[in-house]
Amino acid sequence: MQKQQGYLPALLLSLISQGVAANQPAPNTKQADDAADALSTVEVVESVEKASAFSGSTSVIDKQTLERDQVFTVNEALRKTPGVYVRDEEGFGLRPNIAFRGQNPFRSTKVLFLEDGIPFNFAPYGDNDIYYHPPIERYDGIEIYKGADLTQFGPQTINGAVNYLTPKVPVEPGGFVSFMGGNRDYRNGHARYGGMVKNVQGLDAVGGVVDYIHKEGMENRDNTFATVDDANLKSIIDFDARNRLTLRGDFYHQDEQGAAFGLTDAEYRKLGARYNPDKNASFINDRWSTSATYEHSFNNDVSLETNFYWSSYERNWWRQQNEFPTENQCTASYPTYVQDRLNGTPIDMDLCNYTVGRKRNYQTWGIAPTLHAKHDLFGIESRLDAGFRAHFENQYREMIRGNSPNARDGQVLENNERFADAYSGFFQNQFILDDWTFTPGVRVESVSYQRKNLLNGAQGQSSLTEILPSFAMTYSPIDEATLFFGIHRGFAPPRVEDAVYNDTGGSAEIGAEISWNTEFGIRTRPMRGVKADLTYFHNDFDALTVLGTVGGGSTPVAQGKALYEGIELMARADFGDVFDWTHNPYAQIAYMWLPTAETTEAFHCVTLSSGATPANCPGGYVRGSAAGKRAPYAPENLLTATLGYSHPSGFDAHLEAAFVSEQYADFMNLESGADHPDGPNSLSARTGSYGKINDYVVVNFATSYKVQKDLTLYVAMKNMLDNTYITDRVRGIQSGMPRLVQAGFKYEF
Repeated sequence: MQKQQGYLPALLLSLISQGVAANQPAPNTKQADDAADALSTVEVVESVEKASAFSGSTSVIDKQTLERDQVFTVNEALRKTPGVYVRDEEGFGLRPNIAFRGQNPFRSTKVLFLEDGIPFNFAPYGDNDIYYHPPIERYDGIEIYKGADLTQFGPQTINGAVNYLTPKVPVEPGGFVSFMGGNRDYRNGHARYGGMVKNVQGLDAVGGVVDYIHKEGMENRDNTFATVDDANLKSIIDFDARNRLTLRGDFYHQDEQGAAFGLTDAEYRKLGARYNPDKNASFINDRWSTSATYEHSFNNDVSLETNFYWSSYERNWWRQQNEFPTENQCTASYPTYVQDRLNGTPIDMDLCNYTVGRKRNYQTWGIAPTLHAKHDLFGIESRLDAGFRAHFENQYREMIRGNSPNARDGQVLENNERFADAYSGFFQNQFILDDWTFTPGVRVESVSYQRKNLLNGAQGQSSLTEILPSFAMTYSPIDEATLFFGIHRGFAPPRVEDAVYNDTGGSAEIGAEISWNTEFGIRTRPMRGVKADLTYFHNDFDALTVLGTVGGGSTPVAQGKALYEGIELMARADFGDVFDWTHNPYAQIAYMWLPTAETTEAFHCVTLSSGATPANCPGGYVRGSAAGKRAPYAPENLLTATLGYSHPSGFDAHLEAAFVSEQYADFMNLESGADHPDGPNSLSARTGSYGKINDYVVVNFATSYKVQKDLTLYVAMKNMLDNTYITDRVRGIQSGMPRLVQAGFKYEF
């Protein structure tokens, strides 16, 4: 046992000594250049194909797909991959709701977000809600990870990861301008320019790319309008063949007016899906961020990559209604408010002398060195990846009650500070034996929380540590097929507010989310122009957390056991390649079948600081939850199918249909609100938060034509059949976006 424990120090010492020796008189320059560019992770790569090096199930959405389809939101993009469920909210993709393999998509709390492999969200440890999203047009590609490879990243490894790839720095100076316009007052202007210069002041090369986007338009419903500005800068400094520094900076501003609350059943039925009286709401986001990646190649086999990142995010959300009817302070000045909404009578929010501002500021920073090495110290060809990360988050949160419809100041109801300090490390070694690879790994997460209530002086802290093993293997018996298997311990930390009580500072009885995630499948390329990936997954949760308002009404924070099991299929055929034609008809499907999305026990509610059981928790359990019930927001079938035609002249046209099967919106698995145990005329039954969400189909069309070498024209129709459908009942009924017709151009120079 002691001998085995000595392997890691011996391995690291050997690799570093090789690196020191490599700094002696230079090896072949061409080899050194290749080594410097051969980046082993998903940082600033000049290709979106790095995901193919992973052992488990992955998907890639490349730059060509994003441009050709004129992808409107991140939701539309991610629907093109299997196993990903995205739920529209406001229509612009500003607050995406994303989940993998049956998990609840509310605020994307179960998903790990990365940008060039670096943590992307404002508080991945202490508050992993995502309340903003940059314009999808800013990125050159998207990678999706779902297997044991998640062990390299973290903290969320129970679900999946989305890694956004920033624009490549062009070797030659150049750029583009583009514009799209459409109905619902939609406008989108985009400009990008960049290039590299060689041999500058003793440096091998210096370059960069600057990107700016402005987009605006009406959202899903009436009385809404969103404006987004995003400015992004990326720079590369090649000091020499072995040293590269990449710098990134971004500023994001979002101004959203009339952020709509959910509808009651009667409002949706009588006044329509676009009805929105929430005209006084305001949602403003500002985010500054920067990151740096320094890469040093010791030799052709050993490199060290160090990432530093920092972001400051401020969110100011003022609204008159959040949860209905539990938040019903409007009735003081508007006595008929609740009953009018339940009856489907139009309301005037100017009569409600009440508003609440939820103001939040997040400061996040961290550093993460990672070692990559090829070696044979075990007598077997191997590849080592090992890294460490120190990550820190500060949250400053206020809730302010105003006494008029448009108040932006008033009584402070909440004022607290929340902190999360996290230290993590991982080690993976891939053994390569002919057609087989075996990759054992381990990740360790240690998180400390602190919370201060500045109103009553209460404060407290808690901490946790988890050891997370993983194992993956692949077998490639022929060039056209690879079998893969992976198992890993899934982990997601609790939020600060769930780990430490606000009023007393005591520790809440809730821990991390823990699961065993297993998958096996096959990646095939049976012939030129045809590819298919088939994956079976089995995710068994020892502890799955349900946040408030995700399972019907005001469900308290709760935990329980659950099982998710299913199959994913991704297949594409380009018949021009198959038959060696100039014309290229093509077809593609992304499908997930989720027969099992089961709560295997009743979910127990987290007790209040007083020790009391929250409301809606009879016997200490979430109302209606029980073993054998289907989890809410877990549709059994997800399918995106595409049929299209392209030609080398630069023409492409295709139809895309996205199908989402029916799903429950609550733990009771109610068919409709009228089935609520409180009775069909009860308050709960009529809020819109209970009942099944019917299946729906969204059909999109896009076409593009390269008129000349530097000019491309686009036309796109989103939801071209103008289907009306419900996407969400979390805080009342939210509907999908109406038909959008857009046209524009891209001019390259």
